[in-house]
Amino acid sequence: MSEATETSNETELTHREKIEAVINEIRPMLMFDGGDCELVDVSEDGKTVYVRLQGACGHCPSAMYTIKYGIEQVLKDMVPGVETVEAVP
Repeated sequence: MSEATETSNETELTHREKIEAVINEIRPMLMFDGGDCELVDVSEDGKTVYVRLQGACGHCPSAMYTIKYGIEQVLKDMVPGVETVEAVP
C-alpha cells in the first residue's frame, strides 16, 4: 500500500471516528424519547453521513426534523467537512 493510500485511509477513519463520537453524544437525547441512531456509512468525500433512526425515532412523524435540525446541525457544527445527513431505511 502506498503512503498516500495509508494517509487517506487514516484520515477517513479519523473523520468517521469523529462522526461516531458526536452521534454517541447525541444518543442519550434520542434514547430519552425511546429512539436511537445508527451510523450506517459516510461518503468517500466525508461530506454526507448516512444514518438509520431506530426505535421510536424510526417511526416518528418528526424523524426528518430530528435528522436535519438535530443530528445534521450538530454534526456540521462539530465535524468539519460534514455537509448533510441522510436517512436510510
